Amino acid sequence: MLGKDIKALLKLPLRELILQANSIRQEFLGKKLDLCNILNAKSGLCAQNCKFCAQASRHATGIETYALKPKTEIIAAARRAKEIGAQRFGIVTSGDRLSVDELERIADTVQEITQKIKIKACASLGSMNEKEFKLLKKAGLSRYHHNLETGPGFFPKIVTTHTFSDRIRTIKAARASGLEVCSGGIIGMGETMQDRIEMALTLKELNVDSVPINVLVPIKGTPLGKQPQLSSSEAIRTIAIFRIILKDKTVKVAAGRETALKDFQALVFLSGANGMLIGGYLTIKGRDLCDDQKLIEEIKLLWNA
Repeated sequence: MLGKDIKALLKLPLRELILQANSIRQEFLGKKLDLCNILNAKSGLCAQNCKFCAQASRHATGIETYALKPKTEIIAAARRAKEIGAQRFGIVTSGDRLSVDELERIADTVQEITQKIKIKACASLGSMNEKEFKLLKKAGLSRYHHNLETGPGFFPKIVTTHTFSDRIRTIKAARASGLEVCSGGIIGMGETMQDRIEMALTLKELNVDSVPINVLVPIKGTPLGKQPQLSSSEAIRTIAIFRIILKDKTVKVAAGRETALKDFQALVFLSGANGMLIGGYLTIKGRDLCDDQKLIEEIKLLWNA
């Protein structure tokens, strides 16, 4: 999807865009609903300056900070993820890079999760090289998560302690090691729709497997703490465009779906989305699990209607 095709999408009425996105979701993915759960396994004290993030040490957000959780706690969280219906469990750590000891501890934990819990293990551990990825893959890791966050043009307005190229380098190293890749970003940070499209096109070029779309939840103490909330219609339009561009990739709604989409959460699954995070996020609680389980049943009904 380039040039005139993209411009045509931007001019489509929302109803037509939704119908087109849903048709593509049906054609390429059918009724596949991807559910994952994540654990904030190491929190805060990050030296990066991402303007949206509560875990940056330079932002006074008052979040809980702690070192890498013990193996027993991470395994217990993986077991809970499976119990609540998640197909994937993601280990997430703050900071740009792990120490050798931390990486080895996570590899050991991943091996036990895959062998004993029988759930697909994923991780989001910052910047890594191919050698490090191969260690995790050997331990049983199936997918690595590393968001682009936004399009290349807007990226320097959000973070300056690392570059867009750094992000791409990590994604390519994960792919070269044989891992699947999960990469998306955040909408509602002040970027334009063109910025979002550039991110989608980059993800398409990188051939990532799963694309999580977060809607900014402004957090007090961050530079984006007073950013206006993105409207439901614009969030839905963005997700529909991502589906049309990305065709057969998983498009997953993540943090912010509750506040941005409100009563329209089910509609987003008729607008191209086919996955979501359940059971909470990193520093944000998220929706009650019972409500999400009801939503999952509603999605199934909508897809069977």
